[in-house]
Amino acid sequence: MRISNRALNILTALTYKGVGHKWVIDRLPAFDDLEALVPLLQADARDGAGVTEKEFESRRATIEESLDALTNSADGVVAIGEEGFPPYRGRLRRADAPVVLFYSGDLSLLDAAQLNVAVIGLLNPDEHTMEFEREVVRALVAEGATIVSGLAAGCDTVAHDETLRCGGKTVAILPSPLNNVLPKGNWELAEEIVDKGGLLLSEYYRQHQSWPELRRRYPERDRLQALFSDWVVLTASYAPNKDGNDSGSRYAMESAKEYSLPRAVMYNPETDDGNPKYDLNRQIMAEDSSVLVISKESLQEAVKQIVSVQPTSQRPPQQPGLFS
Repeated sequence: MRISNRALNILTALTYKGVGHKWVIDRLPAFDDLEALVPLLQADARDGAGVTEKEFESRRATIEESLDALTNSADGVVAIGEEGFPPYRGRLRRADAPVVLFYSGDLSLLDAAQLNVAVIGLLNPDEHTMEFEREVVRALVAEGATIVSGLAAGCDTVAHDETLRCGGKTVAILPSPLNNVLPKGNWELAEEIVDKGGLLLSEYYRQHQSWPELRRRYPERDRLQALFSDWVVLTASYAPNKDGNDSGSRYAMESAKEYSLPRAVMYNPETDDGNPKYDLNRQIMAEDSSVLVISKESLQEAVKQIVSVQPTSQRPPQQPGLFS
């Protein structure tokens, strides 16, 4: 597995209290020079008083040891500012930007020249939802789109599976390290995605240490689905409710809106009116008239609109002007 000193230094810096993605991006040149980086940590980290080059190198060595677990699962690691780091779609805050990515497969699927469409949804879709989702995915792949999703059960699985069935390429973004695919039932699907020229992507190199940490990782994963896609398509989802059964899809849809990315929802009134599994679709349609509605009748025109989108990606910069 390939990893640079810059990536190791970023991962190490993130272990200090008060150091986040924005801090890293604002001080990016220092990550190639330990003599420049250590004084910055001493000044800014909440636990920076004891930082020395020797102490930093000790932390870095511990991270390097933990990365050994990824040797057979990851092809490489890429840090922000390095050649090959994928461009973002839309406009985002520095705090939302990923700074280190672990990958297995074809990282070039996230290049600016690719049309990437995220297709996301709930864990327990109805049969007619899955059937129509497969129609939508087939139509998108036929037009050259790469399908992005989160490898979750339900609609995410359908999106990946149908893409592979019709010979397309798909990107799975994980809430877990590459050596611990979640859900575990999708291990074989994850392997098939890579074997057939796709990509697995993660921000994580270690297992979660608590349930709250794992819960935080899902919306973090969902934002990546948006910022690496030119469109985000919602298949079906409950709206937030007291039962807590709404899917994480709303985080991806909210991120897409925040990043000024186009959004679409699947909706067929004859089957979906009154179905609580489409509450989020109806809510988004009511709140935002610019959202594209994909129905059986409008499918071909909707796909034409999606594939005609102008590129929105931009190389992750060091200049502040390209972040909001």
